[in-house]
Amino acid sequence: MPIAIAVTSADLVLPPQDPHTPLAAVLKSPDKLPLEGSLAEMNSLLEQHGYVVAVYPASLPAAVPQRLHTVRSILESDRIALLELDLPPLGIALLVRQLRQLSICDFSPGVIASAARLLSHYIYSGALLGSVARLDRVPVGLKSHAKSWVPGSQFAVLANPTPQLIKLGGPAAGVLAGPEFGTHLLFAQGQLQSDWVTETLAPAWQVQGVQETLVPADSAGWWATPRLIEFAAAIPDISVLYQLVSSVRREKCRWCGLELIGDRCGFCSSPLTPPAPPPPAGVNAVNALPPTGENQHAAHHRP
Repeated sequence: MPIAIAVTSADLVLPPQDPHTPLAAVLKSPDKLPLEGSLAEMNSLLEQHGYVVAVYPASLPAAVPQRLHTVRSILESDRIALLELDLPPLGIALLVRQLRQLSICDFSPGVIASAARLLSHYIYSGALLGSVARLDRVPVGLKSHAKSWVPGSQFAVLANPTPQLIKLGGPAAGVLAGPEFGTHLLFAQGQLQSDWVTETLAPAWQVQGVQETLVPADSAGWWATPRLIEFAAAIPDISVLYQLVSSVRREKCRWCGLELIGDRCGFCSSPLTPPAPPPPAGVNAVNALPPTGENQHAAHHRP
């Protein structure tokens, strides 16, 4: 059976693009399931699939990740990866679908888990907003704050991979920086009416396809307004995703022994390279630095 990809909300489970992509398991929240139920839920996934990669948004209430870590701790299992993603809801949903696609490939569990950090750099996630007055996820200048109070104002915001904000409607509005590789664009309409995403953004980004979906329940909270149209562009082709992940050198985690790509293990979070040890106690700043330049001069004249 493929490695289980688990999520904390049904909003993060997009329809598969082909009959081979498995669905994700939706873990029940602590307010709907006692700890014993969460333990049984996770244990069942482990028995069926062997390994579980659980993805959860960084914006969730603290009780949710606490429950996930408690479950992993009580089960004493090194076969559960807990991945916290600081992306907008629609971007997370696209990344989860990519992990679901890769879960049926010949990658090891460690590679699947650590691939999430790699793939997140190729997710272009943003929103068209009617106001940025309360937005704190992306840097907003004072002028944009002031203009957001003008009736009818609209702002195009990119949160990932590089934050960007532009006000629409002016002659110097500009265009959001888009991907330089083939993507499909997914959008979800909230309480904002506009065809900017499909008529302007999609052609500018030269996307290979556009699809509409339901707006995630957490989108209004993430973007600090319900007046939005959220969008995200990502690589849809499993063969391209496979090639992308395969091209990265694989290492062995020095802590848990699983394979990984990148600089951190997806299961135990151990860094690939251990941090440099601090200088011995009592060594001053001059002693700790290599004897070059002014430091070398100081070293020669040290009593």
